[in-house]
Amino acid sequence: MLFDLPDHDTLYLALLSRDDRYDGQAYVCVSTTGVFCRLTCPARKPKSDNCTFYSTIGECIEAGFRACKRCHPLQTAASADPAIAALLVALDERPDIRWSERHIVQLGYELSTVRRSFKRQFGMTFLEMARQRRLREGFETLSNGGKVITAQHEASFDSPSAFRVAFAKLLGCAPGSLSKNGMLLAGWITTPLGDMIAVSSTTHLHLLEFIDRKALPTELKKLQALTKGGVGIGRPEPTEQAEEELTAFFAGRKATFETRLALQGSAFNRQVWEELRRIPVGETRSYSEIARLIGKPSATRAVARANGANQIALMVPCHRVIGADGTLTGYGGGLWRKQRLIEIERQLKSPKQDNQNNA
Repeated sequence: MLFDLPDHDTLYLALLSRDDRYDGQAYVCVSTTGVFCRLTCPARKPKSDNCTFYSTIGECIEAGFRACKRCHPLQTAASADPAIAALLVALDERPDIRWSERHIVQLGYELSTVRRSFKRQFGMTFLEMARQRRLREGFETLSNGGKVITAQHEASFDSPSAFRVAFAKLLGCAPGSLSKNGMLLAGWITTPLGDMIAVSSTTHLHLLEFIDRKALPTELKKLQALTKGGVGIGRPEPTEQAEEELTAFFAGRKATFETRLALQGSAFNRQVWEELRRIPVGETRSYSEIARLIGKPSATRAVARANGANQIALMVPCHRVIGADGTLTGYGGGLWRKQRLIEIERQLKSPKQDNQNNA
């Protein structure tokens, strides 16, 4: 679980003192180096603001961090599933491999078992995780001003056409169509629940979606068509702020988002989205309740459509809307992710809110 750990300050003091009580139960991810460590690591200690703590190695790897070569957290960690542990080690040690089912079989694992294990643990298969990591390498190369051919090699694709196809399938456009001159710029953000794409102008965040959302390519194409100069690649200030706030959210330090949002849609859709943002952290509403709150009690289906049309995940919390009977309903990021977000926000709900609700 994400929040079975002490608070950030307690874990940071444990890191400074190399407290072995947390060994194997907590790991620190350092944003300035891109690595994750045991709290007893002998390396020079990072600043508190650059640290994020997770309870499992899988969360660290999913967030885009590599294992430290000094404290070797992968070698000492005990895992409930040896196959997952071994494959994560292999993925971290051989980022150059274009992983396939053949590689999994060669390592002695049964495909369906591995697929179920990774789906259960991460919400994605091992091959999907490997593919995302490769594309992230290419995306970051482009973001840093690298050429498409360099990004292709960094992503370990044998041919330019294969890289273009994979990139276009993910983002809805070829890598060569992205530049740093667009009015809107796309950036990559890693989170414990999967990588996300953020699209921002110099002042507002226009899109924030998990990269495995099926509607993402269509949403990006729409932004391309509506934006003068198209969507480029880069990290404007709203994207940087969004990443900082998401890091604080998943670390259990902050429940609210202050990034300025550009809510583009019909007047009705914007009304629904603003109502979603009024749902208190740790609470949920039904579609019919949202319809009643905006003064249109008969518009339940229209509310559901507006909810699904939201393209700024988490910050416009469409995951807080559930069925009238209390069951989870469709979510573009996947029901497993919706469940995790609701669980996280219940943990983030402050005692002050509880007292107010009970008054």
